[in-house]
Amino acid sequence: MKFTLTWLKQYLDTTATLDDITNKLTAIGLEVEGVEDPSKTLAGFVVGHVISADKHPDADKLQCLVVDTGKEKLKVVCGAPNARAGMRGVFAPAGSYIPGLDVTLKKTAIRGQESNGMMCSERELCLSEEHNGIIDLALDLPAGVPAAPALGLDDIFIEINLTPNRGDCAGVYGIARDLAASGLGKLKPVSASPIKSTIKTTIGVTIADEKACPLFLGRLIKGVTNGASPADAQKMMTMAGINRISSLVDITNLMCIGMNRPLHVFDADKLKGDIHVRLSKKGETLAALNDKTYELEDGMIVVCDDGGKRVIGLGGVIGGVETAVDANTKNVYIECAYFDPVLIAKTGQKLQIDSDARYRFERGIDPAFCAQGMEIATAMVLERCGGEAGDVVQAGKAPDNTRTISYAPERLKLLGGMDMDEARQKEILTALGFDITASGKSWQVKIPSWRHDVEGSADIVEEVLRIAGYDTIEPITVRPAANDKRAPMNDLSQRAIRARQLLATRGMYETVTWSFLAEDRADLFGALEHQNKAALTLTNPISIDLSVMRPSILPNLIDAAARNADRGISDAALFEIGTVYRSSDAAGQIMTATGLRTQMAKPRHWSGAPRAVDVFDVKADVMAVLEACGVKTENLQITRDAATHYHPGRSAQLRQGTQVVAAFGEIHPAVLATLKREEAMAGFEVFLANLPPVKRKGTAKALLRPSPFQPVSRDFAFMAAANLASDVLTRAIKAVDKQLITDVSVFDVYQGKGVPEGQKSVALSVTVQPVDKTLTDAEITALSDKIVAAAQKAGAELRKL
Repeated sequence: MKFTLTWLKQYLDTTATLDDITNKLTAIGLEVEGVEDPSKTLAGFVVGHVISADKHPDADKLQCLVVDTGKEKLKVVCGAPNARAGMRGVFAPAGSYIPGLDVTLKKTAIRGQESNGMMCSERELCLSEEHNGIIDLALDLPAGVPAAPALGLDDIFIEINLTPNRGDCAGVYGIARDLAASGLGKLKPVSASPIKSTIKTTIGVTIADEKACPLFLGRLIKGVTNGASPADAQKMMTMAGINRISSLVDITNLMCIGMNRPLHVFDADKLKGDIHVRLSKKGETLAALNDKTYELEDGMIVVCDDGGKRVIGLGGVIGGVETAVDANTKNVYIECAYFDPVLIAKTGQKLQIDSDARYRFERGIDPAFCAQGMEIATAMVLERCGGEAGDVVQAGKAPDNTRTISYAPERLKLLGGMDMDEARQKEILTALGFDITASGKSWQVKIPSWRHDVEGSADIVEEVLRIAGYDTIEPITVRPAANDKRAPMNDLSQRAIRARQLLATRGMYETVTWSFLAEDRADLFGALEHQNKAALTLTNPISIDLSVMRPSILPNLIDAAARNADRGISDAALFEIGTVYRSSDAAGQIMTATGLRTQMAKPRHWSGAPRAVDVFDVKADVMAVLEACGVKTENLQITRDAATHYHPGRSAQLRQGTQVVAAFGEIHPAVLATLKREEAMAGFEVFLANLPPVKRKGTAKALLRPSPFQPVSRDFAFMAAANLASDVLTRAIKAVDKQLITDVSVFDVYQGKGVPEGQKSVALSVTVQPVDKTLTDAEITALSDKIVAAAQKAGAELRKL
């Protein structure tokens, strides 16, 4: 939203400085985007008097001018067709920056002729798109005077960032109202006295759908002269970036931006009969004022004539060229209507039409201002163009969008933290146009018709706060009461924190990815294994690639690692703490710590050969997370029934009883091939919600009681079937004596020469820690025999040398 300081002061009686105004605008929620003084931009540009204009000797389309700059007479080469002796124009001397061309002029020679600057067009000065010739100024302007005042650019324009809810400030008058309410001046009244009609308006109006167009006002004015707008109006429009077209069209633009009241004018002599407002039919067309022809769809608001057959405008969006006013217009028909904002928005989006009228209708204009807007516009037409006004023809009625809200003044302190007496609150709200009726401790506040965005008492609090100033709110220090104790963090939240800290210390980077993924990715990572896939498919996804709730976080991590690898950042180690979805109920939504390692686990180094990530890297991650969450990993069972997206021979699940607490392994080669990835990838999933609760016996740690006796280590080698899991052996051996045997670890697995087909040799180290006495040889031998017997029961025989 752009306007000039002079335009603002037409409605606001103020002595405030420019800085005061711009600071206050931002403070009350109308954030200032920019302030520009064109006279500074055009500093150095002057009025140039063309003394002579001769044909260039070596170029048919160029002229050699002699320009009087007030100080000297300079030679200038010019290609403008309207350049001629005697004219006044805007001269830019060498060294000037031309904003429309983004160049700085230098003294030069053009086709062998000296040129010491240039005569400028409107487009070269960013005043408009006009570039058919140089600017032609009034002949009575003396040479050498500054160009900015001569162009009417000695004003300052302000641009604000208008939020969508503040449609009332899409007009300069609404901005002035807010500034007056904030104490920065007094709002000037605008005369909207009814114009006495002297002729009859013979063009009637019918509305086919009053939801699309609740109100339509029309008025005929005969005998107008549609010339140029007055100089002050042209200056104001130029400064605000509005194209000057003709007096009649300029009036509608001034009303639109000044009063937030879009209007349209038809050449009454080009109309065929009465006006009909209806919804469009697919296939109808409109030749619009922007020199484009649009094919309409069903349901757009159209203004028609010729018995409703001919479309002559899109209501609230743009008019048609067939009935447009021009320099020959003698009789004009003014339209002042209220159209449905939603239909206007849909029409503008479908046809890709941006207009000042659409911008304001979409954000909400004041329906109660239609009649006043018609009278103000009529007075401007009669003043500037002459003529006789007819009576106002009305179809439909203005919708009543006012509402009354119950408001208690103490809510300002409760919701806004500001102490303000009731009189001051009432003063602010009244200045903004709210009508207040006091009723005990509560007020009945009637919302003005131009503030459709105020819907409840909290909005009224906001109005008082923004006008009083957010910076005047006293800071409040909030301290919890002495007896106010925080609820302890639940187990799941504690596990998530511990898992996050642990994985970060292991060199992994945390990610946050979408909770959705594409259907084909979901199928690859477990969605087909669950019966509730349909329930987890979104009915209105934000993208076709994000249509299913994720059954696993791994595909998102794989995509993230792939994006990094494609940009030269390899060897990713990523993790995410988040929810995976197995069903739509609460039990099927599982908090999970998921990680992924890719490419090389150990980079190239002189101390050892590099190697790719494998199942044991991610197993170590899983075990570390589980231990950090208080799980005794020695009690877990390892099974080979990991999900199908893991490599079947290089993956496993960890269970406690029937509950799966984690899964890990290398990613299945077929899955990687489908995803078009070739690098090694291994991942894990720790299902934090499935972990057993930690039994707490207080916050104190158990007293450390180290054994005074030396531990004993014994090695055993067993022959077992190749498919026997080593975990079965280690668990069987630990169970022999849980007090004495403190550790069982596999240090060698061998298959090959000397080992029968289908079998393997497994070597284990067993650590025995005496507690109350030193073990004798006989006791150690007895324990060893029990270990061999337990291994035999588990399916392994002591290997014979």
